[in-house]
Amino acid sequence: MSEALVKRVLDRLPMLVNERQLHEQVWDDCYKYTHPQRATGLQSSTAMTASEHQRDKARIYDDTAADAVRTGTSTFLGAAVPSNAVWAGLEVGGETDEESVWLDKASEFIWKNIHSSNFDAEASDAMIDEWIAGWFVLYLEEQDGGGFYFEAWPVGQCYIAASRSGGMVDTVYRRWEYTVGQCVGVYGIDNVSPQTREKYLDGKLDEKVQMVMAIEPRNVEISGDTYGRLATKLPFAHCIIEERNKHLVKESGYHEFPCMCPRWMRLPGSAYATGPVSDCLPSIQTLNEMTKWTLMGAETAIAPPLVVADDGVLNARNLKVGPRKVIVADSTESIKPLITGADVKTGIIMGEGLQARIRKVLIADQLPPADGPTKTAYEWSVRVQAVRAMMGPMFGRLQAEWLQPLIMRSFGIVWRANIASGFALLGEPPKSLLNRTLSIKYLSPLARSQKMSEVDAMDRFEAALGNAAALTQDTSVMDVYDWDEAQRERSLKIAIPQKLIRDKRAIEQIRAERAQAAQQAQQQAMQAQGQAETQSAMAKRLTNTP
Repeated sequence: MSEALVKRVLDRLPMLVNERQLHEQVWDDCYKYTHPQRATGLQSSTAMTASEHQRDKARIYDDTAADAVRTGTSTFLGAAVPSNAVWAGLEVGGETDEESVWLDKASEFIWKNIHSSNFDAEASDAMIDEWIAGWFVLYLEEQDGGGFYFEAWPVGQCYIAASRSGGMVDTVYRRWEYTVGQCVGVYGIDNVSPQTREKYLDGKLDEKVQMVMAIEPRNVEISGDTYGRLATKLPFAHCIIEERNKHLVKESGYHEFPCMCPRWMRLPGSAYATGPVSDCLPSIQTLNEMTKWTLMGAETAIAPPLVVADDGVLNARNLKVGPRKVIVADSTESIKPLITGADVKTGIIMGEGLQARIRKVLIADQLPPADGPTKTAYEWSVRVQAVRAMMGPMFGRLQAEWLQPLIMRSFGIVWRANIASGFALLGEPPKSLLNRTLSIKYLSPLARSQKMSEVDAMDRFEAALGNAAALTQDTSVMDVYDWDEAQRERSLKIAIPQKLIRDKRAIEQIRAERAQAAQQAQQQAMQAQGQAETQSAMAKRLTNTP
């Protein structure tokens, strides 16, 4: 069985390599003008040295694109997955208050564990790949001892595919190198190939071993069995192979697909995509060349070439010009600067236009410096909400292909750990949640900005009802609106934790107690008033007695 698995994986790998090669040149050009150090593996299987990376960076004369990529990715991460607020929740549709409290508790637990792991660092690197290449691979696994562990795999090492045409990525092959020492340290000396084991025992720890990892939906027909509890029977197959030695190092499986592979703009007929950098690549290349020529023109303007007359006194061939040097000439006309007519200002002005376009395409100009007087905090908040509302539709695919698999994979890990701990992590869920389909509600600032139009409409309608009641002096017009349900709906749209919202039974009890207290107070007031009237009447009778 292991030989058949190794053969099947290694036979499929060249086809995936050929499929990716069709697009590599575009991605390589995008990396070349932004972050060339992240292009390792696209055009060469060997890792680049620091000096080679520095050489590539030296070819970038204007770093606007690189800075815009960092700013754009930071803007998106801060709006979509902030570390200071829960940005996604779970729902089943029509859940009760008890169910909402448990689902909110699970959502908060998942959010805390995601951001207490290495997610923020790995997501930042992954999102840079998204902006440049248009896709990334972010791997999620459970750490030994609990918690999440993330890895952003370089796109140059990964090959992706989808089992359904136009569907989400559910197959990832990865090719990378380990040293002999790393291979034995990670997988154990008994699991590596005899060739690797021999090199390890001979002390050749730094020799390279070519590794191949395959994660794909398990083919039940090939395995000859339905999904079971064993790792080799789980819905997604996982295997690691030493490519040259054709040796199966490890075989296991996953309950959920462990890789998030969102794509910015999918290429027709392909599982791959392109990113925002490719949209403005011509402008980036033009700006880079224009900056190069502008610098050359500036050099000519600062230190212009000289025109020297060969008059027998001034030897132009041995002339050395510089500060504090004495030059002997027959006349001042014998040596003078050559005015080339270089117009550096034109290059600067045209370059500024290209820079603005690049920053706009890469979503790095969403909050430019405000013109005019200083903005108030409210004006800035309105401006941020407007910007996020414009950004929202652009990230629909990222939500579907990144955040949704991320939350469902995280929930699967937490749920299995919760069962294994005897429900010590999250507590036992309400029985009514069993066998119901979970869905994700997005609570990030980016998602909330999309719902603010509905909240604004509710505010306007409530204000209109108040004005109508005030004009007609009739509060019955307010009865058309269910105020309690409106406030519950508002709390959901602006992402108020549901544990802060009282359930209907608690509200009814509070109102009943308040009404009872008011009734008792009224009775006491009436009794006190009756006693006062009685005492007043008695006093009058005593006064009128002869």
